[in-house]
Amino acid sequence: MPTFARIEALNFTMDHDDGQAPDDYDDADVVIIGISRTSKTPTSIYLANRGIKTANIPIVVGVPLPESLMRAKRPLIVGLIATTDRISQVRENRELGSTPGYDRSDYTDRATIAEELKYARALCARNNWPIIDVTRRSIEETAAAIVALRVKLR
Repeated sequence: MPTFARIEALNFTMDHDDGQAPDDYDDADVVIIGISRTSKTPTSIYLANRGIKTANIPIVVGVPLPESLMRAKRPLIVGLIATTDRISQVRENRELGSTPGYDRSDYTDRATIAEELKYARALCARNNWPIIDVTRRSIEETAAAIVALRVKLR
């Protein structure tokens, strides 16, 4: 892979991290969606280093996904999930500092996380988007699964 392709993919990926720049999702090779702490950003960066332009979008219950994503025809859109316990554990270890209005108990509450995961699964099922469970996968393994999906669905 030429260096310029990797740089272009990395620039695209950084510009489209965490739901940014939604107007050109159709220019992505891959769009990763998932609730907080499902490794969307590190997986996106890993894919970008392989020359794959990747955007990632957080799934938040009650917040609709961008209309531009729903219209996108070109990218593979894939959902990342993990077990409730794993997400709670990762969230408990996350340092958020003194964010105003931050409620740590709600963010790490297993019942709340279970609802977020249920919402994410339903969203993916409704749109026929594949889901990858990242509970016991490294970033590299998740990226490899996404690459395999791209090859399979071409």
